[in-house]
Amino acid sequence: MSTILTHPAVPLALGLGLGRRIVSGRLLAAGVLASVLPDIDTIGYRLGVPYESLFGHRGLTHSVLFALLLAIAGALAHRRLNTTALKAFVFLLAAAGSHGLIDAFTNGGLGVLSFWPFSEKRFFASTRVIEVAPIGVKQLFSARGMVVLMSEFKWVWQPCFYIMATLVCVAGYFSGPRPDAISEPESPSGKS
Repeated sequence: MSTILTHPAVPLALGLGLGRRIVSGRLLAAGVLASVLPDIDTIGYRLGVPYESLFGHRGLTHSVLFALLLAIAGALAHRRLNTTALKAFVFLLAAAGSHGLIDAFTNGGLGVLSFWPFSEKRFFASTRVIEVAPIGVKQLFSARGMVVLMSEFKWVWQPCFYIMATLVCVAGYFSGPRPDAISEPESPSGKS
């Protein structure tokens, strides 16, 4: 698993890159929540749920189905999120769906139950470059935790920064100057 600090990188990059006209502040906050919500399954550790169980870590809550259900819930609540149903659905699907994808690139654990209920196989990405995070705040601030954070910075935060910068540039290019920002040039004599 990646840290709770890194999963929000995707919705933050998309939301800040696209801007407030496309992603409202409330939708952005919902996206951050949706990006970390799949790790609610870590409660199972304390309840004795086996890791490999459907309800264990990286199980049901890391599936595409779970991301779809969160996105549908967001679409239904689109007015409260100050957006359209379509924008809420797409943004929250990307935010929640990115969680399992990021975890699939980690180098530890049992894989991600991505395609449940159609498959009970757990998946990893073909390249597993992100250091798996220790569970717990205390471990996060250990030497091992710092290695994990540097790995997440390199493999998640940096690419997300580039995505955000690209979106800002593209959005700025296509939005063009605002009509109120266009003014008539002054004549050399100072009179119009």
